[in-house]
Amino acid sequence: MADLITVEDPDDPRLRDYTGLTDVELRRKREPAEGLFIAEGEKVIRRAKDAGYEMRSMLLSAKWVDVMRDVIDELPAPVYAVSPELAEQVTGYHVHRGALASMQRKPLPTAADLLQSARRVVVMESVNDHTNIGAIFRSAAALGMDAVLLSPDCADPLYRRSVKVSMGAVFSVPYARLESWPKSLESVREAGFTLLALTPDEKARSLDEAAPHRMDRVALMLGAEGDGLSTQALVAADEWVRIPMSHGVDSLNVGAAAAVAFYAVATGRPNA
Repeated sequence: MADLITVEDPDDPRLRDYTGLTDVELRRKREPAEGLFIAEGEKVIRRAKDAGYEMRSMLLSAKWVDVMRDVIDELPAPVYAVSPELAEQVTGYHVHRGALASMQRKPLPTAADLLQSARRVVVMESVNDHTNIGAIFRSAAALGMDAVLLSPDCADPLYRRSVKVSMGAVFSVPYARLESWPKSLESVREAGFTLLALTPDEKARSLDEAAPHRMDRVALMLGAEGDGLSTQALVAADEWVRIPMSHGVDSLNVGAAAAVAFYAVATGRPNA
């Protein structure tokens, strides 16, 4: 059973995992280096626990203690009960969901490990917006993508904002970082995948024409918001694909585009 500890000092060193959560640059460096990430909200905390992540501690406002009682009773990690005001002092923002947990990261698998059993893979290049990362993982989980591969400069899927937007879906879809870009794309092709680059370019075939759901193994490449895929990534692809647009709209937000494309790529869709 976890220890329930009331804390009244915002400078208490036991709360260090939760300090400065709004400082993106600090947290994006510190969390991977220290092997931790922050789960926010009851559902996300439970999903992280169910996915096998070890809990370091929890930070709860008083009214959330009973809600999380079963988790508290199950785990040996300390639980710090604090006032909403103290939580805001520590974290730097008003913790609306009233519950935070510091979780221990797991070692990432290699891309080669994931490619052995996957058939539908997402490949992201330079996606640095944590909201977009979370949205893409949520769609990947919902629409049956098997794995996610990240270029070396993509944002951290376990950053608090990404985890929150994904509603914990980052725990459901395995992911790995490619060691070099775009050179590592060749290893994806060698594993039997067709590399499809999603782009609004008019030279690209529509997803309906390309019929990726009929392909044996597909790696769908997505670029960052605004810039899209780099020239090097487009050159490395086997084929360019696009989502047909109407009413003069030239492109979609990368999160929305990903969801549409994932549905087109997924096997077992109606009329496939």
